[in-house]
Amino acid sequence: MTGYVFHETSGAPLKTWTKGVPVEEAAMQQLRNVAQMPFIHRHVAAMPDVHFGMGATVGSVIATKGAVIPAAVGVDIGCGMAAVRLDGARAEHLPETLEQVRSEIEHTVPVGFAKHLPGEWNRKPIEPMLAPFAKWLHERHPKLLAGRKDPFETGVLAQFGTLGGGNHFIELCIDEAGDLWVMLHSGSRGIGNGIGQYFIELAKQDMRRWMVNLPDENLAYLPEGTEGFADYVYAVEWAQAYALANRAEMLRRVLIVMHRHLPPFRERVEVINCHHNYVTREHHFGENVLVTRKGAVRAREGDLGIIPGSMGARSFIVRGKGNPDSFHSCSHGAGRKMSRTAAKRVFTVEDHVRATEGVECRKDEHVIDETPGAYKDIDQVMEAQSDLVEIVHTLKQVLCVKG
Repeated sequence: MTGYVFHETSGAPLKTWTKGVPVEEAAMQQLRNVAQMPFIHRHVAAMPDVHFGMGATVGSVIATKGAVIPAAVGVDIGCGMAAVRLDGARAEHLPETLEQVRSEIEHTVPVGFAKHLPGEWNRKPIEPMLAPFAKWLHERHPKLLAGRKDPFETGVLAQFGTLGGGNHFIELCIDEAGDLWVMLHSGSRGIGNGIGQYFIELAKQDMRRWMVNLPDENLAYLPEGTEGFADYVYAVEWAQAYALANRAEMLRRVLIVMHRHLPPFRERVEVINCHHNYVTREHHFGENVLVTRKGAVRAREGDLGIIPGSMGARSFIVRGKGNPDSFHSCSHGAGRKMSRTAAKRVFTVEDHVRATEGVECRKDEHVIDETPGAYKDIDQVMEAQSDLVEIVHTLKQVLCVKG
């Protein structure tokens, strides 16, 4: 069962890779709203993990000509995945209990609202990019910095190498051959959130000033050729670079912990570090366009990507097939099938303990919204996109750190 479902709309058509996967009507309406925008290129694509999102649909791929929609990128700019295989470390080398390993990772990589204290910062990876961007913000968009508790540079440094909360995670996994992998999910932290919110509001102000009628105010856009567009693209590209470096720094810290608990190993050259909330310039159907992937991974022919399941399910390292209809994209995970509020209402701690049996992770009421049952079936999701990617490795987590 492969291929997309074609949907006619009053605007551009929709192509959704959702065969055998449930999709709520609210998400479909969001996609239809996006399709009405006059600058959509060809069609709107939706991945099998598609679900309703704040601002725009999670699991959507939107190619545009002449405009960008900040809310379609969202506020977790550059959010994505990183994974590395440990050469020389295997499942049989794991300590009998992983409780101490999880504790050390949580101490080394601050999670939730926690951040690094002065003196713990690793400035080297981002120092060259920090000063010019801070200067640009102070000159061009001082309002973005207004009301911050910490000076901009201090806050960005303190959050560099931190996980954050929600669905962000760090995992230790075993693949089909018994090899160990470290995998993590995070983004651009507070500064990405600030940039996203600021430019979303800027676009809404422009729409009100120009009296543009939108199917949803969250589809407020910045037209190419305007200062707002140029400034947003510059800021979002900086946040994406910060997110990439942030994941690399967390990987470095986690690997230090793993070296204390495993025989000597080397990180395989095939480290994967990919965004799934971002905008970039690409060439599709003969034209240069802006592609916004909100909860989707680039999957050109040969591209390696990461598609994680939930806390108790399998995850996958995949290789892209370069399907043009998906704008060379695939899903970024299993995708939620119910809201966080609904998950807390439906599931108990006992349900969560059963669903995460065999995984060293938090098993309390504060992670119920991330329990496996709140997500779609990852096997159904993978089947629905078998014409977008091929599976290279299948991973099963044995340890999960949640923000």
